[in-house]
Amino acid sequence: MSTFNNEIDIQIQTLPEVPGIYKFYDTHHHLLYIGKAKNIKKRVSSYFQKEHDSLRLQLLVKKIKTIETITVPTEYDALILENALIKSLQPKYNIQLKDDKTYPWIVITKERFPKVFYTRKKNIPSFEYFGPYPSVTSVRLLIETIKEIFPLRTCNYLLSEENILKKKFRPCLDYHIGKCKAPCAALQTEEEYNQNIQQIKKIIKGQLKEVINYLESQKQEAVKNLEFEKAQQIKTKIELLQKYQAKSQVVSADIKDAEVYQVYKYNQKTYIGYFRIVNGFIIQTFISDLSGFTEEPDEEILSTIITKLREKFSDNAPEIILPLEPSFQLPDLKYTIPKMGDKKKILDLLLKNLEQYALEKEKQLAIKDPETHTNQLMQQMMKDLRMKKEPRRIEAFDNSNIQGTNAVSAMAVFIDGKPAKKEYRHFNVKTVENGKPDDFSTMKEVIYRRYKRVLEENLPLPDLIVIDGGKGQLHAALESLKKLGLQDKVHVISIAKRLEEIFFPNDSVPLYLDKRSPTLKVIQHIRDEVHRFGITHHRKRRTKSAFQSELLKLKGIGEKLATRLLTEFGSIEQIKNQSEHHLAKIVGAAKAKIIKEYFEKKDRFT
Repeated sequence: MSTFNNEIDIQIQTLPEVPGIYKFYDTHHHLLYIGKAKNIKKRVSSYFQKEHDSLRLQLLVKKIKTIETITVPTEYDALILENALIKSLQPKYNIQLKDDKTYPWIVITKERFPKVFYTRKKNIPSFEYFGPYPSVTSVRLLIETIKEIFPLRTCNYLLSEENILKKKFRPCLDYHIGKCKAPCAALQTEEEYNQNIQQIKKIIKGQLKEVINYLESQKQEAVKNLEFEKAQQIKTKIELLQKYQAKSQVVSADIKDAEVYQVYKYNQKTYIGYFRIVNGFIIQTFISDLSGFTEEPDEEILSTIITKLREKFSDNAPEIILPLEPSFQLPDLKYTIPKMGDKKKILDLLLKNLEQYALEKEKQLAIKDPETHTNQLMQQMMKDLRMKKEPRRIEAFDNSNIQGTNAVSAMAVFIDGKPAKKEYRHFNVKTVENGKPDDFSTMKEVIYRRYKRVLEENLPLPDLIVIDGGKGQLHAALESLKKLGLQDKVHVISIAKRLEEIFFPNDSVPLYLDKRSPTLKVIQHIRDEVHRFGITHHRKRRTKSAFQSELLKLKGIGEKLATRLLTEFGSIEQIKNQSEHHLAKIVGAAKAKIIKEYFEKKDRFT
C-alpha cells in the first residue's frame, strides 16, 4: 500500500477484517463519509491505494484524518446500519437522493371520512402518502377516475359523530351533482365510506383487478335485489376503471409484484431509476441524478439506493429486478438479473427513460448555464481521451481524392466543443507519387505544413489533433509532428469510421467509447465536419478542373487564361452566355471570337 500519511497507515493496519461500517472524519472531527463493507480493512484500504479520477473522491481522501468503525454480525446489518446513520447524520460525501418536492403525491387523510387529494408537500406524518408520481397529469387522471367511481367529500368540516348527530351541516352542491354522498348529513355511513377508501387504496397500488371484482359482486347483488338502476351505475364505474386500466403502462401480466432498479452514468453524473410494478402495471416511477459518484461501482450504488427507496416508498415487493448483482442484498428477497424476456424489456425501458432524462438535463444546463455545461464536457473529454489538460481547441484533418484526382486535405477547428468555422482551412496537396496522391504521404505533408506555419507565425497550438483514419494515418501525422519537435506538446488521436475505433500513439489496442458518450459525439461531429468541408472543396476543384479541361481544348487558351475566365465568370455556362465584345475585354478580340464560335458550333451539334 502506498503511504498516504503515517497516522492513516497506522489506523488502517489495525482495522478489523469483518463486516461493518466505517466513518471518515476531517482534522476538526467533522463527519465526511459513512460506508459499509463486507471486510472493513480491505474496503478502507482501497481508498488510499490508487489515484482517483473523481474530484469528489480526491477531495474526500485528502481530508480524511480519522477513521472510526462499528462492526456488526452480518453484511445485511452493515447495510441497514449505514442507511440509518446516513439518514440521521447526512455526511457531505455520501449519496443523497435529491429533494423530490417537485413530485406530486396522493394523500389520504387520517380522520373520520378521509379526504383524497394530491400535494407536492409531504409534511404531515399521520397522513398516508402514495407516490411520488412522475407528473401532475398522471395524478389528476388517477384522482378523477377514483372520484368518478367512489364519490368523496372535499369539505374541511369536522365530521365527528357528535356534529353529525346535531345536524350541524347541510349537503352542499357536490351532493346535488352526485360527487359526494353527504356523510356530513348522515346520508352515507362511515362503514360504507371506509369500504370505498379501502378500494381506493387498491386502485392507487395498482390492484385494479381486485377492485373490478369487488364492483362486479356489488353489481350482481344489485341485480339480485332488482335494483337495476344501481346495477347500471356500478357497470358504468367498472367501465371507467377498465378505461383507466387501458391507459396505464402495461409491462407484462407475468410480473405480479416487483421493483425495478437501474443505474446510468453519463458525463460525470450518475442517474438512478426505479419502477414499481403490480400485476403488470407500472404504478410508480422515480428518477434522480447523483452529481458525481461516477467512480462508485454500480453494485455499490444499487445496494444503497435499494435500501433508501424501499424505505422512502414503504415498499415490500418480494422481487427486485436489476441489471447486476448488488454488493449487499436484503434477506428474504428474490433478486432477478434478466438476460432476455419481459423482465429484460422492463430494465431496458427504465434505462431508456434514464438516458432521456440525462439528455434533457444536459440540454437544460446548456441553455441555463452554458459555461458549466462546457466545463463538464471538457472535463469528461479530458478523462475519456487520457489527456493531461482539457481539449479546449481541437483541430481535425481529413484527405479527399476520387480516383487519384484533385487531392485536397481539410482542417476543421472546434473551440470549447463547438465549430469555429472561420478557422477551417483547405490544403491543395502537392505530394503525388506515380501520378496519384498517397493517403499517408498526404497526411504527412498537410500536418507538416500546418504546424510549421503555426510555429513560424506563433499561432496557438491545439490541445488535441484528431486524424480521420486508422493507425496508418495516425502514424503518418506523428512522423511530421516529430520532425517539428511537437510530438510531446500536442495530444493526437485518430478515429476509424467503421467501428468508431479511437487509436492512440504507441498503443495497438483501440478505445471504444459508449455510443451515448458526449466525448464520442464531439469527436464524431468534428470528424463529420472536416469530411464535409473537404468534400465540398474537392467537388469545387473537380468542377473547376473539368471546366478548365474544356477551355484548354480551344486554340490559344492556356491554363492561366482558362483560370482567369473561370474566376471572372464562375462557370462554363456563364462564359458561353457572354457577348463577344464582353469576352474581348478579358482575352482580346481574336480569342473571344474563337470562344464564341466554339460554343455556337457545340450548341448546333448537341
